[in-house]
Amino acid sequence: VQLVESGGGLAQPGGSLRLSCAASGFTFSRSAMSWARQAPGKGLEWVSGIYSDGSNTYYADSVKGRFTISRDNAKNTLYLQMNSLKPEDTALYYCAKDFPSYVTGSPVFASWGQGTQVTVSS
Repeated sequence: VQLVESGGGLAQPGGSLRLSCAASGFTFSRSAMSWARQAPGKGLEWVSGIYSDGSNTYYADSVKGRFTISRDNAKNTLYLQMNSLKPEDTALYYCAKDFPSYVTGSPVFASWGQGTQVTVSS
């Protein structure tokens, strides 16, 4: 399993960024996918998930209405459109295979990428 995130960077509050995740080494079209993030000094937070066929999407309350997860199974690519960004969205964002399990309240993934940094600041 290889997951490579891109698209992070610096954005102003209220701005937008689009993250991408290129997947390989497994049958992407048969796998649910997730985005997670880790802010400085905090634990990992699941952000969003999507079914293998894109038919259902799920969001953490902290990003609902601002972020949109999508996928292109023909390109083996996962996306996260982030709008109305806030300083508290600053984090390292990870692409992960499947929805998480939870251990002592923290999300755990079997496979994830190296992450892409998102910084929201004026």
